[in-house]
Amino acid sequence: MAKKKESYENMMLRLEEIVDTMDGNEITLEQTMTIYEEGTKICNSLYKILNDTEGKIKILTAEGEKDFMVIPEVVK
Repeated sequence: MAKKKESYENMMLRLEEIVDTMDGNEITLEQTMTIYEEGTKICNSLYKILNDTEGKIKILTAEGEKDFMVIPEVVK
């Protein structure tokens, strides 16, 4: 079964846990390398999410600017 896609927020939390663990100096070199690899994969996934989101925002902004119109308040 395919692994459920992780949310951006959950990946950020896991990345923070990895950094805290590595800062603690209480793990072996082998454990450090294992979680470093995991952290690198998470960073790549986060970077992809941000790039995809930026592209979507640019598309929406480009399309939306033409149709966006401020409606002034009605003065009584």
